[in-house]
Amino acid sequence: MGSARLPPRPASRRLSGCQKAAPVVKRDMVSPLLARLKEHLSQDPDPLIGARDLVPAGVLAPLFLQDEELQVLFTQRTLAVKDHRGQIAFPGGVRDPEDPNLLGTALRESEEEIGLDPGAVEVLGALPQVDTITGYCITPFVGLIPHPYEFRPNPREVKRLLTLALAEFFPPERWSSGPYVFQGRTTRVCYWHNGQEVVWGATARILLNLLAHLGVYPVPGDREAACPD
Repeated sequence: MGSARLPPRPASRRLSGCQKAAPVVKRDMVSPLLARLKEHLSQDPDPLIGARDLVPAGVLAPLFLQDEELQVLFTQRTLAVKDHRGQIAFPGGVRDPEDPNLLGTALRESEEEIGLDPGAVEVLGALPQVDTITGYCITPFVGLIPHPYEFRPNPREVKRLLTLALAEFFPPERWSSGPYVFQGRTTRVCYWHNGQEVVWGATARILLNLLAHLGVYPVPGDREAACPD
């Protein structure tokens, strides 16, 4: 998690002229998408951490249906938290010794951060782990949550809740990448942008992995969410 800040925005890949509207994931498309996720996602609630020197963490990528479209729920972190200040992220955090598994971590942290009852989450499975340059190994779990829902964001950790239609992440012109330096080490980060909203780093890679499990690859030539130039 690390107190990494937003890197300078690389040159945009937006197409010239009017920007195309994002496709729409309608209600009649949702059931096949969810069935595909359940079929392809790992059902292991506690996958092994590949690198022992990384801190294990679990996050929840919450999906819900609103206005007949599949939506994704994010948080924007406050400047008071230790790691990833001000970034758009999924609810989650570092594994507690008392957590039964990494799924338990993701659900506990989601309850603490946004007041989401673990019993209200239909867990669809786990996405591939994401290692960060800041020293974490993140296991993302995808979950279906009810809507409407009375969230209770923790004001110390969460500046605001943000919902975006899943289809907003489909257009390739909204994705780009560039080098990012953290404590003298350089890595490549990918990010999605639309207007003033920017999703980057580990959260962007988690999104790309989610899209890949749905057969959507918005970054040409990228099948492993590495965001190459």
